[in-house]
Amino acid sequence: MWSCWSKSGGGIRVTKGMDQLCSEERLGEMRLFSLEKRGFGEFDCGLQCLRELTRDPYIAHLLLMLLSQYLKALKEALIPYKEILQMYWEKVTGFVNARCDGLEPWQLIGLTFSSTLASVWLHGFLCQPESLTSRTKKQFFKLLRKMPFVGAIIQKKIDEALNDVTSSLSFLKDEKDYIKALPEQGMSQPEVLQKMKEYSSKGDVRWQDGKVSGTVYSGEEKLTHLLVKVYEEFAWSNPLHPDIFPGLRKMEAEVVRIACTLFHGGPNSCGAMTSGGTESILMACKAYRDLAYERGIKQPEMLVPVSAHAAFDKAAHYFGMKLIQIPLTKAMEVDVQAMRRAISRNTAMLVCSAPQFPHGIMDPIEEVAELAVKYKIPFHVDACLGGFLIAFMNKAGFPLKRPFDFRVEGVTSISADTHKYGYAPKGSSVVLYSDKNYRKYQFFIAPDWQGGIYASPSVAGSRPGGIIAACWATLLHIGESGYVEATKRIIKTARFLESELRKIDSIFIFGKPEVSVLSIGSDIFDIYRLSNFLAAKGWNLNVLQFPASIHLCITQLHTKPGVAEQFLKDVRDSIQDIMKDLNAKTTGMGAIYGMAQSVPDRSLVAEISQAYLDGLYSTDVLSSEKHMNGSPGHH
Repeated sequence: MWSCWSKSGGGIRVTKGMDQLCSEERLGEMRLFSLEKRGFGEFDCGLQCLRELTRDPYIAHLLLMLLSQYLKALKEALIPYKEILQMYWEKVTGFVNARCDGLEPWQLIGLTFSSTLASVWLHGFLCQPESLTSRTKKQFFKLLRKMPFVGAIIQKKIDEALNDVTSSLSFLKDEKDYIKALPEQGMSQPEVLQKMKEYSSKGDVRWQDGKVSGTVYSGEEKLTHLLVKVYEEFAWSNPLHPDIFPGLRKMEAEVVRIACTLFHGGPNSCGAMTSGGTESILMACKAYRDLAYERGIKQPEMLVPVSAHAAFDKAAHYFGMKLIQIPLTKAMEVDVQAMRRAISRNTAMLVCSAPQFPHGIMDPIEEVAELAVKYKIPFHVDACLGGFLIAFMNKAGFPLKRPFDFRVEGVTSISADTHKYGYAPKGSSVVLYSDKNYRKYQFFIAPDWQGGIYASPSVAGSRPGGIIAACWATLLHIGESGYVEATKRIIKTARFLESELRKIDSIFIFGKPEVSVLSIGSDIFDIYRLSNFLAAKGWNLNVLQFPASIHLCITQLHTKPGVAEQFLKDVRDSIQDIMKDLNAKTTGMGAIYGMAQSVPDRSLVAEISQAYLDGLYSTDVLSSEKHMNGSPGHH
C-alpha cells in the first residue's frame, strides 16, 4: 500500500497514498484514533515491540496506523463472504430442522450418540499404521481359511510346507541328545572345553574357505587373538555403571567419536553404540517418532524404499509407525519422484540405503536429501552393511559417484555396523546423528522409578562391556591404512567378479553395484536352482525374492587366492548342468522360496516362518537325510 518514505526534520514523508508531513505528535493522535477507537484497547506493549524491532519511534507509529487500516479493509472485504456463509448456514439448519421435525428428544439423542460412535469407529478403522488394503486382504484370507472345505485344503498345504521346511534344516539334524537340564555336578574346565569343541565343529559349511556370502567379514587369526585378550579383560564390565567402569565409558565414547569423524560429522555430531544394525535402525526410528510426536504428528509415517532392510518394518511394528514403501527404478534405486509424492504432513522420516542389502545398489542420497531440506524432514541413511567400506573407498582408489554421509546437507542420521566391515566381533554397531537435538529423542528416561532415575541410551539396559572394548580395540588395531587396504582388496575382487559374471549369457547382474554385493538373476531358468547347485558344491549364498535372485556379499575371505576364480568356475559348471534340463523341478529351500513368492496370503508365509523360528529352539533329534538346499541327487 505504501511504497516509499523519506525521513526529514521532525517527521516522515510517505508517498503514493499519504502525501503529508506527520509530526510525532500528529502520529500519536492518529495512533489513538485508529487503534483505541477500533477496539484495540491497550497497545503500549505492541508499540514498544515495534520500536525495538524498528529502532525508530516514527516508523513504529506509522506501522501501527497502517495495520489498523489494513484490518479495517480486511473486515470490510469479508462482509460479503459473511453474508454468503450465513445464507448457507440457514439453508443447512433449515434442512436439518425439517428432517428432524417430529422426532422425539430421545431419538435425537440416540441418533447423535450412534453417529458419534460410527464416526469414531470409522476414523479408527481408516487411520491405522497398516493400510486399508493390507488389512482387507488379511481379513479376507482369514475368513477364507475358516470355510470348512477350503480351510482343510489350505491347512494340508501348510502342513506339507512345514514338513518340507523342518526336514530341510540340516543344522537341526543331530545324532546326539540335547542337554535339557543342569548337570547334577558341574563339569570341569577340560570337559566344558571338549564339549565346546564338539559343538564348534558341527555343520558342513566351511566359512574359513571363503564359500559363505557375508556372515564372517574377517576371521583373521591375529585379530582373533587380540580380541580374546581384550574380552578377557572386560568380560565382567557393564556400561550401565560408568562410575565402576570409567575406562569402558571412555572406550564407547571414543568409538562413537571415531565413527562421527569417519562420516564427516560436525562438532555437534554424536551417536551411540548398539548391539547391531537392527537396533541402530530401531533407535533412529524411535528418535524420529518421538520428534514427530513433539511436532504434533499423531500418526508418524516413514518413507522407505522397498529394498530397505526389514529392520524398518520391525521398527514400524514396534513403535506404531506407518511404513510407506517407495518403489525402485529399473536401476534398483529408490524412485525419488515417488518419494516426493508420498510426502505428507505425517511424514516423520525419509530413508535411503548405502548400499541396500538385496542388490548392493547405492540410493540417490543427494536427491532425497534435497527433499529432506525442502520439507524439513529428518533423513536417515542406512549404511549398516557397507558403511565401513564406502567410508574408505575414495582413499582405496574406488571413489563413489555420489556422496552419502554428513557432508550432504539434509542427512540427519547414519547407521553403520562395526561388526561387518569394521571387523569387530558380532554385537556392535553405531547410530550417528548430525546434532544432539536428534539423539535426545532416542534416549529413554524413567524419572519416577522407585529404584532411582533410570536412563538408557538404547534398547538394552545392561550391555556386554567386553564387546564394546573389543570393538574399540579393533578400530585402533586396524587403523585407517588397514581399512583402506582391506577395502581395496574387497572392491577389486567385487569388480572382477561382476565383470566375469556379466559375460555369462544366461544370467545377469541387477543394477550397477558400486560396493561389495552382487545380485544375480536369470530370465532363462529358475535362479533358485543355481543356488541349489552351488550349495551342493559347498557355497552358501543369500536367497532373495521380489524379484527372485541370489547374491554374494564379498568379504576379506573372498579375496584369498583362488576363491573368486573357484566361484566363477562353479557358477559356470552349475549353469551348464542346469541348461541340460530347463524344466527340472526346483527342490529344497529354493522351492520353498519360489512357493512363498507366489502365495497371495502373506500370513501363510509368516506361519511357515514361525515354524522355522520354532525349529531353531527345538531340542528334538531329527533323522531326515535331506539337504537344506535340496539333495544334490535331485538336480
